[in-house]
Amino acid sequence: MGHNHNHHSHHNTTKNIRTAFFLNLSFTIIELIGGFLTNSLAIMSDALHDLGDSLTLGLSWYFQKLSGKGSTPKFSYGYRRFSLMGAIVNSIVLIIGSIFIIKEAIPRIINPEQADARGMMWIAILGVIVNGAAVLNLKKGKTINERVVMLHLLEDVLGWVAVLVASIIMQFWDVPVLDPILSLLIAGFVLFNVYKNVSESLRILLQGTPKEVNIEEIEKRLLSFNEISNVHDCHLWSMDGEYNILTVHVVLSDEELNMLSTLGLKKSIRKILHDEFHLEHVTLEFEHIDEDCEYLDCD
Repeated sequence: MGHNHNHHSHHNTTKNIRTAFFLNLSFTIIELIGGFLTNSLAIMSDALHDLGDSLTLGLSWYFQKLSGKGSTPKFSYGYRRFSLMGAIVNSIVLIIGSIFIIKEAIPRIINPEQADARGMMWIAILGVIVNGAAVLNLKKGKTINERVVMLHLLEDVLGWVAVLVASIIMQFWDVPVLDPILSLLIAGFVLFNVYKNVSESLRILLQGTPKEVNIEEIEKRLLSFNEISNVHDCHLWSMDGEYNILTVHVVLSDEELNMLSTLGLKKSIRKILHDEFHLEHVTLEFEHIDEDCEYLDCD
């Protein structure tokens, strides 16, 4: 049942990113045409930015699709970590894009430039609708790749909201400086969230324990079994922030346990670890009290 759930979840993730890719690419084409017709350099610049976004989303879609492949002799745990590659590449593009926005915004604060406010307003409305639909599509995503892609699209939504607000105000007042100021605020927001996502991606790649799972609670729960006297060598990590793995050595209190009882105990432990701690892959090493684990090189 867990396998079917993971397959369904992965299929939804891939489908969500694919939808976001086509929405973004379609709007990029509309932007290029709209920017040409309105003679707006700002719209054309954003179209080029969105073209880069589309390429990044396509890459994320590819990595997410690849991550669904099962185990192979080359990758015994499968390709799940490839989804992190999409998240990291996306984050790098966001950082570069945000730095570019900051670099462009600062001179425009000093020397504000006039723009076609009315043309900007209509394209901005369309931008909010299209990118907003893509963000809503990814809002409930669980993987880091989905969250980073959503952040990427949220950056676009906020950017278009800023353009919309600025274009409406600029139609009534001569304050072109609003656009670069809002751009700086958006860039700061994006960089803050990118930092959090990159930190989490690196934590997973470095095999840190998942934040939502407490290894001490797992040990305590295992010791609640009468058949278990001790647990040690608990190793807990995650493949992609969703598929969590545990290996643990379990010391049995009763050396007389037969094979059938041992199999029943393993089944009970795995069910509890899956249902209560959401661990998808559990490896159990059963030992007797008098077994010399140090001699067996248990690290």
